[in-house]
Amino acid sequence: MLKWIVISQSLLLFGTGLVFPFYIIFLSEVGGNFSEFGIAYGIFTISSALVHHWVGRRSDKVGRKSFLLINTWGSALIYLTFPIITSIGQVYIIQVLLGILGAMQKTSEKAIVADFTDGESRGKKIGSYHFWVSLFSGFAVIVGGFLIDLLTVDIIFYFGSIILFVSGWFILFINESRDVN
Repeated sequence: MLKWIVISQSLLLFGTGLVFPFYIIFLSEVGGNFSEFGIAYGIFTISSALVHHWVGRRSDKVGRKSFLLINTWGSALIYLTFPIITSIGQVYIIQVLLGILGAMQKTSEKAIVADFTDGESRGKKIGSYHFWVSLFSGFAVIVGGFLIDLLTVDIIFYFGSIILFVSGWFILFINESRDVN
């Protein structure tokens, strides 16, 4: 049912939305500058691009749910490592891993939403889906802004990790058996 996808992906975007806007602060704490932020983000994007085709083909065969779950719980674990990172080289390694996991999420999310929508109401359902996940993402940035004033960047990563882990539990409720051949 689309409901579980909306809930899980809204939580996922809330968890990542807490962290991402303050990522540059984290990089400056490990000695990074704007150039290194650009390199890190580029590494994330390129590593993601390199696995999108593979994820798409595999998700057609084994289903989308498993890739969503690997992304969510894998990212939750990686978020726990950020507070112990001490060098920009470690950040680059983490960015490769997050890029691969991000490709799993982006490709599988779009495919599973398409699987659960059809007919004349497809646009309406997809619009509703994006409304909810975007709303949660926007609120995450606002909440993160307040939290960063009260707490540390490390705590924001821990909160994000917990939220991602909970998101994974909601993914378990998705029944895609009718959708994947």
